[in-house]
Formats: sequence, C-alpha cells, structure tokens
Amino acid sequence: MTSPVRPPKPSPGDRVAVVSPSSGLPGLFPLPYELGLERLREEYGLEPVEYPATRKMGSTPEERAADLHAAFADPDIKAVIASIGGDDQITVLPYLDRELFRANPKPFFGMSDNTNLLAFLHTCGIVGYHGCSVMCELGRPGAMHPQTAESLRAALFTSGPYELRPAERWRDVDRDWADPATFDAEPETRPGSGWTWVNPDRVVEGRSWGGCLEIVGWLLMADREVSHDLSVYDGGVLLLETSEDMPSAAEVHGTIRSMGERGLLQRFSALLMGRPKTWSLARRNSPEEGARYAAEQREAVLRAMRTYAPGATVVFDVDFGHTDPQLVIPYGGIVRVDGPARRITVMY
Repeated sequence: MTSPVRPPKPSPGDRVAVVSPSSGLPGLFPLPYELGLERLREEYGLEPVEYPATRKMGSTPEERAADLHAAFADPDIKAVIASIGGDDQITVLPYLDRELFRANPKPFFGMSDNTNLLAFLHTCGIVGYHGCSVMCELGRPGAMHPQTAESLRAALFTSGPYELRPAERWRDVDRDWADPATFDAEPETRPGSGWTWVNPDRVVEGRSWGGCLEIVGWLLMADREVSHDLSVYDGGVLLLETSEDMPSAAEVHGTIRSMGERGLLQRFSALLMGRPKTWSLARRNSPEEGARYAAEQREAVLRAMRTYAPGATVVFDVDFGHTDPQLVIPYGGIVRVDGPARRITVMY
C-alpha cells in the first residue's frame, strides 16, 4: 500500500466547510449547531461555510454528495467538518467521485455515521480525522471539554506526534438540545477510570482503520470501502466504538467475530476500543446498569479477540467515541500503541 496523503492543514482565518453528509439535524436543533459555529469562529479563528443540505432534513443522497463535491473542490475551503452523524450515509457513497477527492485532498473531521466517509477517504488514499462534529463536541453545553478542545486544536493546526491521555473526567449522559436551559451550564461529569490494557507487552505502530462498529458492520455487509486485499491492514491499529444505539454484547461479538471469519480482524496488531456509551435518552440506564453493559461489551470483545487475534494488544475505554471527551484520531494515519509504557501517540 502506498503512503496515504495527509492533506495540508488550515490556518486561523481560513474558511472551512460545515456539511451534513448524514442527517440535517442542524435544522431541528439550532442551539448546539449555532454554538458550535460560534466556537469555530471565536475559539479557533475559522470561518464556517454552510452548504445547501447542511440544515435540510430529508435531503437526498445526491444532494449530500453534491455538497461534499462542492466543499472539496473549492480551493478556498481548507477543511471539512461534519455537523453530526446519522444512519444512512452509506447511501451517499455511490454518488461520490473518487477522482475529485483524490485531486483535492482536505482534512475531514467526523465520526459515528461519518465512518462511511472516513473509510471512503481511506480507500482514496487520504488521511481523515475521526472525531469532533459541530453539534456534539463544538456545541457542548457550557464549554468544550478541555481534552476535546486541545486535541481538536492540535489536529487542525499542527503536524507531528500528539499523545492521547485518559479522560480526567467524562460523561455519557445527555440533556435535551431543544431546551435552552441545557446550554446554561456544563453537563455533569464523573472521574475517569483510566484505560484497561490487554497484552501490553509490545509496541505497535501502524495505520488506523475502523470507526463506529455498527457502521463498519454495514460497510462489510454492503461490501463497500473495505479492501479485498486484506494485506493493506497488516500491522495496523483497529479503532472500534459503539453508538448511542447501544448494541447488545451479542451483537458486538457477532460483528467482530464476522470480521475474524473474513480474515480481517487478525490483520491488525492492536485494537483501541472506545469507551462505550451506556446511557441514551431512549435508554436511561442507572450507573449500575451502565457499568454492567460496559462489562458485558468488554467480555464480548475479548471473546472474539481471544479466538481470532489472541496476541493483539487491546486497550479499552479510549475516549474517541460517543462519550465526552472525544479525542481526535487520524484515520489512516499513524498510531503508536506503547504497551510497556501504557502510552498512545497519534501522528497529526
């Protein structure tokens, strides 16, 4: 595999595209969206540029693809940031012009359903950035989480190594975006518990791939954006995390097991497993129920890894998923997992 392209970084004062490749939720919930835009301007010095489908609920896949084409083709746009995720971005992929993206590589930031676009860019040979949507991370009530803000700033503006750190405080409980009172104060957080390491006896350095587990499963089922030459993943670092849909332990195990049956799982030398979201507005678990859910997920992941990749290094509760804070990880870029030193370093 040839070395992927790391797109040039924006600078303060530059224009950045804000797009909705999945859901047009900015049109339904303007409060976190507008707050996120304000922070892009005031805290990062960037000028956000909206596209026709950014606030449009029910936009067609063709409309969303057109926005992406326009954003990447515009030489005045220096980065592209997703407003939020969704659940049907996979339907946009057939309308994307690979040559346009290859000719105009730009940093793209997104996660969750944006795993689709990150995987697409990966197959185009372009490094993306897993993390930081406008509504969730930039539009966080009260203030951005300090670790999220620092990670995003480094990913946006700098190149070189950046060490990830376990969350000092974190949360997975949300409040109603439609209620203005939600944004009057920061959300409640709880003390971090650190990372959990399995097989930490080696140093792994490789290119990352993966994303939201549910989306990875859909891509595998649709046979999209996963190389048939599995050797491109050899020695890599697999990123997996689960969404607010909170798939059961059986579902998590089934998807990872299928990756093993395909011969994909065992290609990676390390797995970073994002801290699972254990609470949602639709499923308001108690702390005890949430802890049980997380423990069951961990055991499901370990069962699959013991079967298909027993020697891989695994790190649990890394903060790059649907919980807060959210650290930015280069997608297709270099990640170093140093087991003996218990350190994770990414290359921005």
